[in-house]
Amino acid sequence: MANKIRVDKLLTVDDTGMPKAPDIRQILDKDVQLLWLRDKSKDKSQYIKEVGVIYYLADPKGPCKQEGLSDNEAIKKACQVMNEGGVILYPTDTIWGIGCDATNEEAVRRVYEIKQRSDSKAMLVLVDSPVKVDFYVQDVPEVAWDLIEVADKPLTIIYSGARNLAPNLIAEDGSVGIRVTNEGFSKRLCQQFRKAIVSTSANISGQPSPANYSEITEELKSMVDYVVGYRREEMGHPKPSSIIKLDKGGVIKIIRE
Repeated sequence: MANKIRVDKLLTVDDTGMPKAPDIRQILDKDVQLLWLRDKSKDKSQYIKEVGVIYYLADPKGPCKQEGLSDNEAIKKACQVMNEGGVILYPTDTIWGIGCDATNEEAVRRVYEIKQRSDSKAMLVLVDSPVKVDFYVQDVPEVAWDLIEVADKPLTIIYSGARNLAPNLIAEDGSVGIRVTNEGFSKRLCQQFRKAIVSTSANISGQPSPANYSEITEELKSMVDYVVGYRREEMGHPKPSSIIKLDKGGVIKIIRE
């Protein structure tokens, strides 16, 4: 009987080198065969590694480890983790972000620990609708609604009078940055979670912010409780959001265009 190499419960590779592919993220058999032919090593270790990457099996928190979750199931899983006080790694309307329940003080503290930064440097939150802004800000200046409506790219607005959020998420001056996301996945995530979600870059404080999933360090991935298996293959370099600060009187200060 052929010796079998157990790569994952969703993928077994025997000594002929051909895996039983999982049902998700399928690639053509000819692509797998090309990888097999290209690897001239005795044990085909590089082939097994590359097939593992293709099927997202190389990452212990990848979607295959999550039993092949669909996007809707991934959202459900992410919500479950955050409801239990956990921390997630997820794609946003700009770059990949570290996220958690923005109303959970302990979860927010964990994000600061992962980032290795003090809680005096407040983080922004994502919501799916302008209506939600009113719940987290005591008096929203009228100009804010116009700014949100006409924005043609991601826009973070820093508001005074933050409320209904974890105390350690609010800046010393009582302000908080909020962005209404229009990106498909993060918008649906916010809708289903029904609360604001922390969004901060997926890096240790002081290190470069990763532009895409491939640039996120393995160290950081290992620190969170769930890594969303969506949009990992994208290699673009999205621009950060514009940042505007509004005082209670509606005076606009541009922080970043």
